Amino acid sequence: MGMGERGGPQHPTGKKKPLRADCAGRRLARMNEPSLQDRYAPANHCFGCGPANSAGLQIKSLPRGSEVVCEWTPAPHHEAFDGVLSGGIIGTLLDCHCNWTAAYHLMKAGGLETPPCTVTAEYHIVMKRPTPSGGPVLLRAHVVESGTDRAVVEGQLEAGDKVTATCRGTFVAVREGHPAYHRW
Repeated sequence: MGMGERGGPQHPTGKKKPLRADCAGRRLARMNEPSLQDRYAPANHCFGCGPANSAGLQIKSLPRGSEVVCEWTPAPHHEAFDGVLSGGIIGTLLDCHCNWTAAYHLMKAGGLETPPCTVTAEYHIVMKRPTPSGGPVLLRAHVVESGTDRAVVEGQLEAGDKVTATCRGTFVAVREGHPAYHRW
């Protein structure tokens, strides 16, 4: 197998790519399934979630029932020190993933064809233990409260079948005139 974008395996025959499994062995997605970011915001330049930011983290969030999940693999330059993922990177991963969870929820709840542009209004993260950087991490998020223009989301980051960080945030759909309006 050759290496695809972000260093992941690419099937050499061009046939349907294999399913990935999350840290608990559940099947996440076909590697060619479009993420929320790729589907709704391909020109987005956000450092954490923008598909168009080649220097960014480029997370790929996927709806799965009542939650949104993402598997992401760190590189050595994402470390705080040898073998441990940087807290700033952890915060960015959870912030962007939870923001997309809110946007997707507001789209579905409002019967919209595309998600509204949402921004972080409030955000709190708890680092529970060091996050190993030697393999993939799993992001999970779900909406716990929502209104017509905002959602409160809880998320977590798992590495090696252990929760290493949790978060809770409020994400708000912006209106015309806001700098983030129509960013995707």
